[in-house]
Amino acid sequence: MSTADMANARGLERWLPGLRLVRTYRREWLGSDLVAGLSVAAVALPIGIAYAQLAGFPPVVGIYSCILPAVAYALFGSSRQLVVNPDAAACAMIAATVAPLAAGDAARYADLAIVLTLLTGVLCIVGGLAGFGVIANFLSRPILTGYLNGIALSIIAGQLGTLLGYHVESGGFFRTVGRVVERIGQTHMPTLLLGLALFAIVVILKRTMPRVPAPLVAAVVGITAVYAMGLGAQGVAVVGAVPAGFPVPHIPTVSLEELSGLFSGACGIMLVSFCSMMTTARGFAARNGYGINSNQDLIALGAADIVSGLSRGFAVSGADSRTAVADASGGKTQLATIVAALVMALVLIFLTTPLAYVPTAALAAILISSALGLFDFASLRRYYLQSPAEFRHAIVAMLGVMTIGVLQGVLIAVALALLRLLVMASRPNDAVLGTVDGQPGVYAPGGTPEPGLLIYRFDGALLFFNADHFLGRLRSAIEAAPRRPEWVILDMESMPVLDITGIEALERLRVEFEVRGIVFALARGNSFALTMLERSGLAERIGADRHFPTVHHGAEAFRAADRVAIPPGSTPPA
Repeated sequence: MSTADMANARGLERWLPGLRLVRTYRREWLGSDLVAGLSVAAVALPIGIAYAQLAGFPPVVGIYSCILPAVAYALFGSSRQLVVNPDAAACAMIAATVAPLAAGDAARYADLAIVLTLLTGVLCIVGGLAGFGVIANFLSRPILTGYLNGIALSIIAGQLGTLLGYHVESGGFFRTVGRVVERIGQTHMPTLLLGLALFAIVVILKRTMPRVPAPLVAAVVGITAVYAMGLGAQGVAVVGAVPAGFPVPHIPTVSLEELSGLFSGACGIMLVSFCSMMTTARGFAARNGYGINSNQDLIALGAADIVSGLSRGFAVSGADSRTAVADASGGKTQLATIVAALVMALVLIFLTTPLAYVPTAALAAILISSALGLFDFASLRRYYLQSPAEFRHAIVAMLGVMTIGVLQGVLIAVALALLRLLVMASRPNDAVLGTVDGQPGVYAPGGTPEPGLLIYRFDGALLFFNADHFLGRLRSAIEAAPRRPEWVILDMESMPVLDITGIEALERLRVEFEVRGIVFALARGNSFALTMLERSGLAERIGADRHFPTVHHGAEAFRAADRVAIPPGSTPPA
C-alpha cells in the first residue's frame, strides 16, 4: 500500500475506528470472538424481545434494535467490548415520551418512536462533532445510580401484573403497586407458577453458572412448557406471531407540537443513555488496557440510533449485561458484536416460528431479574457511609423517577447535578498555611503559622456567588490568629478564575487592610488572574513589590520587612 493510500486509510479510520480491525486483527482472536458473539446473541435475543415489551413495541422490534445498531457502533465506536442494544433506562424513557402523544394508537406509537429515535441520533452526532462528549461526566455517579435504581424499581412494579397474569396500567411505582394489590384476587395461577419457575431458573443460573445464557434458557424452557403442556389453551399469554425478515425503512411525519415533545424526550434519552453507556465502556476499557474517545462514542451512539430508526427499531444504549457476557466469553474485538448481530439476523429470517410460543411471563421474569441486577444497593450503602449529602441526592433522584415519572426524573437528576456543582463551587475548601518542620520553604495546611504572617489559600475560583463566603472566611482566619497579622499573603495557586465581583472583593480587602495597617500581598497568581488584576488596576494599587512568584518569596519579604521595622532586642507590638 502506498503512502497516500495509508494516509487515506488512517483518515477513514479516524471516523470509523472499527475499520482498524481489517489492518490489525490477529488470527488467534477469531475463536474467542466467535464464541463471544454466539454468547452475546443467546442473551441479547430474549432480552431484546423483553425490552421491546417494556418500551411498548411488538417483540420483533426488539430484535430489529439488536442487529444494525450493534454493527453501527462496532464500526463507529472506540470500545472493543461494548455492545449497543436495547437498554432498560432508554426503553422506559421512550415509553414515557411516546405514550402520551400516541394516545393508544399502536401505529402512531411506532411512527413517533421512529422519529424520536432518529432525533436522538441526530442530537448525538451533532453533540459529538461539537465536542460535547464531556457530558459523560455531567451526571455524578451517585445521581446516576439513584436514577437507575428508580428505573429498576419502576420496571419491577410494571412487570408484576404480567407475572400475575393480568394487565395493570402503569402510573408511577407506588400507584402501579397499589393497582397490583387491588387486583391480587385475579391472579392467574398457571401464569404465576410458570413465571416464578422461569425467574428462579434465571436467578440460579446467573449465580451458579454465569457463562450460561440464562435468559435464553428461560425462554426455551418457557416455549417448551407452553407447547408441550398446552398452556396457551389454559390462558397463559404468549408473544404471538413474529414476522420473519427485515422491515422496509419508513420515516413518518409528525406535527410541530409532537416534534416539540419528542425533542425534549430525545434530549433526556441522549443524556442518560450516553452517560450510562460511557460508564460501561470506560469500565471494560480500563479492564482491558485501552482508552475511550467520548466524542467519537457520542457520534457512534448517534449512528446506532439512526440505523435503528431506519430499520424500525428504537433508541439504544450501551448494554452492560451483554457487554459483560462478551468480555467474560473472551471477546477481544468488535467482531464479537458483529457475529452476534449476524446470528440474530439469521434467527429473524429462519427461526421466528418458535418465538411465537414465548410466554409473556418469561419476559416478565427476564425483565425483573435484569432490573434486580440494575439496582445498586452496594453503592447506596457506600454513599451513605462516605458522603451523606450525595446519598441524599441519589435517593431524591430515585424517588423522582418512582413518583413523578422517568423524564421528570431526568430533570431532577440534572438539577441535582447543577445544584451540587454550585454548592461545591460556592463553598470551596480553604486553609491557613504554615511552615513544615524539617522542610524549609514548604508551606502547607496544618503547618506552624509564623507570628505576624497569615498565609491564606482559597481552593476555588473567586466569583460572584462565593465572594462573600471568601471574605467571611479570610476575616475569620485573621480573627482566629494568635497574634494580629502584620502581613496577609493570599495564595492564589488554587484560584483559577476571577470575575468582576471577585476583583471587587479583593479591592475591599485591600482598603480594609490599608486602614488597619496590614500589608496585603499576593502569591502564585496564574495568567488569567494576573490579567484581571491588571485590567482592573488592582495590581497597581496592591503594588508590584507585593506580588510574589511563590509563597516562600512572600514569607522572605515579610521577614526582611520585619527585620527592618523592628530593631534587634525590641518587642513587636501585640
